[in-house]
Amino acid sequence: MKNKGLQEFIEVLERENELIRIKEFVSPLLEIPEVVDRMSKTKNGGKALLFENNGTSFPLLINAFGSEKRISLSLKTQNLDFIGQEIFDLFKKFSSTEKTFFEKLKLLPLFKKLSSYFPKTITEKGSCQEIISQNIDIQQFPILKCWTFDSGKFITLPIVITKDAETGIRNAGMYRMQIFEKNLTALHWHKHKTAARHFEQYKKLQKPMPVAVILGGDSVYSYCATAPLPDNFDEFIFAGFLRKKRVKMVRCLTQPLEIPEDADIVIEGFVNTKENFILEGPFGDHTGFYSLPDFYPQFHITCISHRKNAIYPATIVGIPPQEDKYFALATEKIFLTPIKMTLLPEVVDLHIPDEGVAHNLTFVKINSQFDFHAVKIFHSLWGAGQMIFNKIMVIFDSNINIRNYFEVLKEVSQNVDIQEDIYISQGITDVLEHSSQKFTFGGKLGIDATRKQNFHSQKIENIEIIEKNLKLFNEIFEINTEFLKKNISVLIFSIKKTFPVKELIQNLTFLKNIKFVIIVDNCVDIFDFSTITWWTCSNTDPKRDCYIIENQLFIDGTIKNKKFDNFQRDFPNPVLSSDETISSVDEKWNRLNLGEFIPSPSLKYRKLVQNEGAIVKI
Repeated sequence: MKNKGLQEFIEVLERENELIRIKEFVSPLLEIPEVVDRMSKTKNGGKALLFENNGTSFPLLINAFGSEKRISLSLKTQNLDFIGQEIFDLFKKFSSTEKTFFEKLKLLPLFKKLSSYFPKTITEKGSCQEIISQNIDIQQFPILKCWTFDSGKFITLPIVITKDAETGIRNAGMYRMQIFEKNLTALHWHKHKTAARHFEQYKKLQKPMPVAVILGGDSVYSYCATAPLPDNFDEFIFAGFLRKKRVKMVRCLTQPLEIPEDADIVIEGFVNTKENFILEGPFGDHTGFYSLPDFYPQFHITCISHRKNAIYPATIVGIPPQEDKYFALATEKIFLTPIKMTLLPEVVDLHIPDEGVAHNLTFVKINSQFDFHAVKIFHSLWGAGQMIFNKIMVIFDSNINIRNYFEVLKEVSQNVDIQEDIYISQGITDVLEHSSQKFTFGGKLGIDATRKQNFHSQKIENIEIIEKNLKLFNEIFEINTEFLKKNISVLIFSIKKTFPVKELIQNLTFLKNIKFVIIVDNCVDIFDFSTITWWTCSNTDPKRDCYIIENQLFIDGTIKNKKFDNFQRDFPNPVLSSDETISSVDEKWNRLNLGEFIPSPSLKYRKLVQNEGAIVKI
């Protein structure tokens, strides 16, 4: 049966009551993102949305992967754990050294089965080439402008295909694309990514770099493009494994690359490696803040083709949770097995909280076998794959539920000796890390929350006196002692910063019985722990902003500036919709078939914005 591209996934979503069709006109410029932001923050991620009236001839599918059920459906499984278990079973079968010759012969059919998942290039044209655009114009598609201070329209769910210039091994990654002209975009690949390495190869050879971008096709492709696979591993092999059939590839019409024949849309082109980069951004990013302008390669489009009745896929990112939460969930479930089998067998579980926006916060559960075992885990994971970007890692014993955040806080409070169990290091950070003193290099914080012999936490007393003493400081705006009252040694307060935070900390000696003190800006609701976690993890460089004084850890989670922090980089604002966009969507809501009215999430975060624009001006 001929694959229908994204239309096939839409039919699955409709059968499962996971899709809403929207026939009322909604503009791709700011309005669709505002609708999606409201939907994605509802319980379990709401529904997938198909905007059929968007000003173009292409329906727009969004939030398609935005729940655990939908990401599972996209990967052809009922449960994400099943994929991890299947990988574990394969490792086990192939890695056994005790098999006899005849037992090993029995593995041959398995080898044959696995080889049937490898992509194959066919000679005929694909469904993705049914219609070839006579006039190249990328703006024929309903490309989103997501947030108020985005610098333009961005393709947000592209699968960018490149090849290693030396080996010919293919890579598929997901890198946003800002639209500049009808045949020109930027390609936002970070310097640590595979496509950036491919670019450097072509640059040394002084050759143009061929690039193909697909949109849509089989629903597994989008996840595969984000998966933390080893360098030089073809993502379409992984796609074949997930869907249990090989990916049929066809040759591009204008570039020496191959693409899945069932893609909905194909954009072919090249990067001129002798050409200057173009200034791209700002863009409201998955960190919940704007990624600020920087220079990236120019992508010159040479051909656009698509299937009949093509669907345009998109996503938005911003203050969590968003659709990308479920891509991270799939990665947790699927790639725990390779970590355990090849790197750290003592790892039991791994969790990336939404508030950690993929790289800021990670919880790891281990079978602790010796003193300082957690230190091994810190150093191993901070040097492994995409975990090199992690900023804060907390390690727990195997009997803890690391997805129960109250239990997590309790364990950290009870088990951590600040002098013995806090590790501050430095290393590579994500390009989107905005709080580090240096671009792509900053501090890392490791917290060993495993249980130790003969260690007991102290009972917290005199909470009323603590509050009374804190209120004597004019700079302190609001105080949260709710955790202290539950005997969890975490104190949170907000300040109006008029001098360096370090100077304030030096005057807080009366807090000596409290282990963790978190300081944030007075714009933050300090009784919303989810916001506190996201804000603090985002705005902290552990090397600069974590102060250990005796058995206390003070964390400065405030906005950084040149005056008080000697911070020389621009600091970004959070990502929100404008009042105008909110009002426009409010007015349309009852006609959108979306059910009960959902107020804009941006209203909750309005106080976090310091001024108009993507950059904080202090």
